[in-house]
Amino acid sequence: MVTDAWAGALLGGALAAGVLLIVSATRRSGRVADRSSRVTAGDRLRAWLLRAGVPGLAPAGFVVLTVLAGVVAAALAEALLTVPGFALAAGCAGAALPWALVNWRVMARRGATRAAWPDVVDHLVAAVRSGVALPEAVAALATLGPEATREQFARFGRDYRATGAFARCADRLKDELGDPVGDRIIETLKMAREVGGTELVAVLRALAASLREDAATRNELQARQTWVVNAARLGVAAPWLVLALLATRPEGREAYATPEGTAVIVVAAVVSVIAYRVMIAIGKLPEERRWFR
Repeated sequence: MVTDAWAGALLGGALAAGVLLIVSATRRSGRVADRSSRVTAGDRLRAWLLRAGVPGLAPAGFVVLTVLAGVVAAALAEALLTVPGFALAAGCAGAALPWALVNWRVMARRGATRAAWPDVVDHLVAAVRSGVALPEAVAALATLGPEATREQFARFGRDYRATGAFARCADRLKDELGDPVGDRIIETLKMAREVGGTELVAVLRALAASLREDAATRNELQARQTWVVNAARLGVAAPWLVLALLATRPEGREAYATPEGTAVIVVAAVVSVIAYRVMIAIGKLPEERRWFR
């Protein structure tokens, strides 16, 4: 029993590492890479973790956490059910869990930031109209701005006070925010600081009105598409719950412990992943691309 559990755990860990490599390759091929740039997969993973609000977690630590989650999930499944195929599937699910959690945090923070941008622009307009310098106006958003973006603007204020380089600190702020709307706002402020101009207030007001209209439209569409996402999750989870219940019975364990049963579980896992990705793609609203990086 113990030997089988460790064998299942090792198999699950190996499969989890394979899933990690596949996910990393998919994330890399999903973006159009600039051959002249030297941005590595570790840099992209570090930026992704930064957007999730976990800057203290290094990419190597996240990879180790992923493998450990897969091994633990596979070992638990093998110890409880003694079905190698189910242990492999549990290892894959465990390895994917950290990625799903970080992605959920990224999407949640992006949604909160998207809703906060009109208020950020309003604060900038008020500061500019009152004669406050642009760096001080941006740094003041750490206390006056919406809660969702205060941490990033606080770091900008500390960086600017330490270096005095507005453009460099603004670029670092863009990386931390990781939002296309934030890119547009920051690039507008950088241009206004470098070349001057009297139309900054009018441009920011027009941008705030456009952002509010876009947010209202997106919220309405998301409310209509929520049922698609919930149906996808239920459709994927239900068969595996039934499978786990069947595997608790002796005859079920014997059937799924055979090579044929393992093949059925593996095929079912592949079909579940493909079907889930298709359903999520159907219900997902297109995200605005980042043109200013």
